[in-house]
Amino acid sequence: MNEKSVQQELIDAIRTIPDYPKEGIIFRDITTLLGDARAFRRAVDALVQPWAGSKVDQIAGIEARGFILGGAVAHQLSAGFVPIRKKGKLPHDTVRIAYSLEYGLDEMEMHKDAIKPGDKVIVVDDLIATGGTAEAACKLLQSIGADIVAACFIVDLPELGGRSKLEALDVPVRTLVEFPGH
Repeated sequence: MNEKSVQQELIDAIRTIPDYPKEGIIFRDITTLLGDARAFRRAVDALVQPWAGSKVDQIAGIEARGFILGGAVAHQLSAGFVPIRKKGKLPHDTVRIAYSLEYGLDEMEMHKDAIKPGDKVIVVDDLIATGGTAEAACKLLQSIGADIVAACFIVDLPELGGRSKLEALDVPVRTLVEFPGH
């Protein structure tokens, strides 16, 4: 199958839910893609393709769907997996960063010893929209010396500008499909 047909297969596997979580928002739900074995496999294969056979030390998955995708990507690349979680969820010494949400602030953290300075890391999540969460995750990783190889997402909502926030941090961005709007 050619690249266009893979993209169309992924788009077709993603459920669209209008007016969720609030009116005017179009929610792109990847749980239907995850439940489709073929689409899930194709998405993971497409995410890892540029780095197949190269040295990647860790995959950093952003809570929560980034855990599902990140675990599969880590397996494919024979890399370790590092969870980036909401504040208060990790049991050992952590590093933390605050970041802006639409209506306030939140914090995310990871274990201090999860990444060694110079580790080659790929950040993974399901979707990039405004980019605030992914930007915070990259800044957190960079603060402890990670060499971020890329940030990977299945879905890009390009009109919301998230990609540019990561590119401003010199983090290459890989996405598989785009949806117009938000």
